[in-house]
Amino acid sequence: MPGVIRILSDLHYGDRGSRIRTLAEIAPLLAGADEIVLNGDTLDTRPSSTPGATAALRSEVAEFFARSAPPTTFLTGNHDPDISNRHALDLAGGQVFVTHGDIIFDDLVPWSQDAPLVRQRLAEQLATLTPAEREQLDPLLAVYRRVAASIPQRHQSEPNRWKYTLGFLKDTVWPPGRSLHVLNAWRRAPGLTATLTRRFRPQARFAIIGHIHHPGYWRQPNGVTVLNTGSFGPPLGGCVVDLCPDHLALRRTVHRHGEFRLGPTVAEFALAPT
Repeated sequence: MPGVIRILSDLHYGDRGSRIRTLAEIAPLLAGADEIVLNGDTLDTRPSSTPGATAALRSEVAEFFARSAPPTTFLTGNHDPDISNRHALDLAGGQVFVTHGDIIFDDLVPWSQDAPLVRQRLAEQLATLTPAEREQLDPLLAVYRRVAASIPQRHQSEPNRWKYTLGFLKDTVWPPGRSLHVLNAWRRAPGLTATLTRRFRPQARFAIIGHIHHPGYWRQPNGVTVLNTGSFGPPLGGCVVDLCPDHLALRRTVHRHGEFRLGPTVAEFALAPT
């Protein structure tokens, strides 16, 4: 295993809700790592009313990480379901399981306006799997990616600031009860992730996800420690996970003088020799 694999997620580059205005801002955050893993939602590649803008963002991201970052693995998320053909990683001899995290919900994004439609489409797609396929992670993740790709962008592709704000409120905040879905997702995510990990990766001790934009770590009763890298947007900000040969560390990111850098260590966990 390389010296340091740095795992981060939910850059949401190109979305007005992201604090990243230029990719150069995150260059200091990548320094010192031997490999980078982007665990989903790096940008939004889903269908939109501005396909040219999406294509330009996609090209910019690909060129930046090829030119200015250590070797980078792109994992898919619900916003970038076609950014690669990799949906999960097993690291440290199987002790660490990495995936974006939307697979833990039966509607991808429980607080979204699209949740009822997504729930219907997922149920239809899952019904096409054989019993054997339903017991394998890869076919399930493939279903989630197909459904995610069928849901077009909403406010995410809106270039006008005021229209974006109104669209964001409509899609994620209104009616007011939708905020309760966010809080409920934060509450349920660690347990759901630990259950998923035990089901498909019984040897894993750690599961690393993003998706819910809630950074932190949670030790679960079944022995899985769940780590979430948060996001590059408000209100909670984000973290990275540094996976080293003998330990992993959850570290905050800080934004100062127009740059993102590594901040304090939140927690460290020992790894067994591989």
